[in-house]
This record gives sequence, structure tokens and C-alpha cells, in this order.
Amino acid sequence: MIALSEAVDQRPTNRGSSWRAPLIFLVVVGLIVGALVWLGPTIANNVRVSEGRLYVGAECSVETQDGTVDLSRDEAKLATTAVALAARGAETPDTSDIDPAVLQRLADGPADDAGPSLRCEGTAADDLPEQELTPTGLTPRAQQLRDDMTAVFGDQPLGGFAPGGVSQGHGAESTHYSGRGVDVFFRPITEENRREGWILAQWLIAHADDLDIQYVIFDDQIWSAHSSRGHWQTYDAPEPANDILRHRDHVHVDVLRGEPR
Repeated sequence: MIALSEAVDQRPTNRGSSWRAPLIFLVVVGLIVGALVWLGPTIANNVRVSEGRLYVGAECSVETQDGTVDLSRDEAKLATTAVALAARGAETPDTSDIDPAVLQRLADGPADDAGPSLRCEGTAADDLPEQELTPTGLTPRAQQLRDDMTAVFGDQPLGGFAPGGVSQGHGAESTHYSGRGVDVFFRPITEENRREGWILAQWLIAHADDLDIQYVIFDDQIWSAHSSRGHWQTYDAPEPANDILRHRDHVHVDVLRGEPR
């Protein structure tokens, strides 16, 4: 028979664990709070809500030789404007806060071939009113787009619209017929003209939110405001898929239609 004192001595004890669990919990909470304090500004800058959608990550980014550089929308607008003005020999804004590699890539494009280097998220506004043609043959939104392009790029060879509107020469569902599309020509098709076209195309997507841009098409590539990721995609040109229909000799840009009121 085991004495009572011996039985008591043989019972397991959890005295140590009675304080370990709360201590571990407090340590974990402290680490989480510390991480939030340390990373809070980064998280706040990279998580956004727009048009009822949650966005995580930088609004824009540029693929440089050394890797991807994240940009805010304002930085992308500043960088693309500075590059466009510099190409014209005009005075440029202060870009000292932007990585020089970003400006170099936007100006020169990829080393192996002319092409896009800038990505910007699309955020198509859904509360715009539908607009009628102005005397220029463009809607007020498209006319504002034209004016802003001219302010930065100067006079350009334009097409796709005319006073009173156009009714032929484009695909059946073309935005040119509703006065919402503008074509900017870069002819003939050369390496230099393609790089200049990409300077414009990337300026357009950086300013897409301000100008209510819907699509930008150039050089077999298309950007859409309806794509939240904002990457350029391969453009599937209609037959006969010649250089014009592939948009290799011109940048096409159009604005959102809006809804009837």
C-alpha cells in the first residue's frame, strides 16, 4: 500500500506551464506589434482601395536592367513626363527622387528591342457620364486627352477623328466612331520610331486615371484600364493582321464611354 505522501509526490505537476503559455502569447503579440510598427508605412503605401476593389503592391513599376523598381502613380507620371520632354529638348521637371535607371529604361526601352518597360494598374471609373461629339469630332474627354498630349509632346501627326465624326475606315466596334479614339502615327516603322512610340504609350498609361483612358494599343501590345494588374498583353489583331491593324505604325488610345444619364 502506497502512503498518501508518496501518492502526492507521484502526481505530475504543471506549475511551470501555468506561466509559460501566457508568456509565449505575449512574446508573439509583441513580435507582431513590432513588425506592424516597422512595416506599417510600407503596408499602408502598398494596400489601397479604389473603385470598390482592394489593390496590393505598387501602382506602377519599371523593369530595369537591375530588376523591378516600384513607383507610385505620381512618380510614374513625373518620370514619363520628364522623359517625353527631354526627348523634345524641352525643360524637364525635377526627378532627383527617382532612380536614374528608371528614367534611362523609359527613354531607351529594353536593351535588346524596343518595347514596354512600364506597368501601371488599371482602374476604370464607372461613374462617368456618356458624352457627345464636340466640333473637333472628339468627345470632351478625348479632346482633353489630345490637349494634354500636345502640351507634353507638341504637335503630332494624329488621325482617327474628324469634324463631324468618322463613320468608316475602322473595325465595326471601333471607338473612333463615337469620337473616343485617337491615333498617333510613328511612320515609317523603324527602331527609333518604335522607341518614340513607346515613350508616348507609357506616358499614356501613367496618366490613364487622370485622363479616363480605356485602351492603349501599340506595336502588337495592348494595355487595358479594365485589367487591375496593368500589364501589357499581346494584341490579337484582326485579319489580315497587317502593320496598320497590328498598330505597329501608330499608337491607338481611347477614353471610357461613360454611362447615359
